[in-house]
Amino acid sequence: MQFRSVSRTIIRQEHRTLTVTHTAPARFTATKFEEAVLALHPVTAVFDCDGTLWSGDAGYGFMVWSIEAGLVSRNASDWIDSRYRLYVNGQVSETEMCGEMVQLYSGLQEEELRHAAKEYFRSHIEAHIFPEMRTLVEKVRAEGAEIWAVSSTNNWVIEEGVQRFDIPASRVLAARVKVTGGRITSDLIDVPSGDGKAAALLKAGLERPDAVFGNSIHDAAMLRIAKLAFPVNPTPALLEIAADYGWTVFYPAAVLADTKL
Repeated sequence: MQFRSVSRTIIRQEHRTLTVTHTAPARFTATKFEEAVLALHPVTAVFDCDGTLWSGDAGYGFMVWSIEAGLVSRNASDWIDSRYRLYVNGQVSETEMCGEMVQLYSGLQEEELRHAAKEYFRSHIEAHIFPEMRTLVEKVRAEGAEIWAVSSTNNWVIEEGVQRFDIPASRVLAARVKVTGGRITSDLIDVPSGDGKAAALLKAGLERPDAVFGNSIHDAAMLRIAKLAFPVNPTPALLEIAADYGWTVFYPAAVLADTKL
């Protein structure tokens, strides 16, 4: 699509069907998307993970999987279930929920969680990595760019997942808690979500990254500080923001095949 148009788009997401009326932003083809990124010659490139590098919510998925696998106690499971119900009803914020989904593992050995994250990502998420994004990261890195990953999902899952993109743990900004003597605590260090993503980048010395890639409204703050923003697989809320800012969006082939956008 070369021009914006007023359209009514039906977007299926998380087992819901949403009808959105908006001024649709321009849309990249796969070739034009890659060309636009590489033409920027980014020195720094920042990627959200869930929904951007791969489909699905690895944070929520890992939480459910780890509970079913018996990694956490019944009391902890009941607690996070009640908190998640409040979150769904709008009584707990996104940032609070993401933090509590990491605190859930307080008292466990970190080595055990890293092993679990490895097993979960391999069996549930790896097959859903967007090939276009994996190729893009490889090409951007080959040009000398510094690649960062930012996510409100726990650092164990994200650090495991971005190994597929050769992104080191030292360049992962994710939800995390303190680990003392190899044991996970409930003391939060950071929960990069919403404005917190931009704040985490600033703290890491990335005041204005060259290119930022994200898929949801929770990525909007860091997309705004980029020299060039690239909404990927945008949710309805981010789609509207993209239209307002004149950002061109990109949908991986797997998303197009699933949603028939």
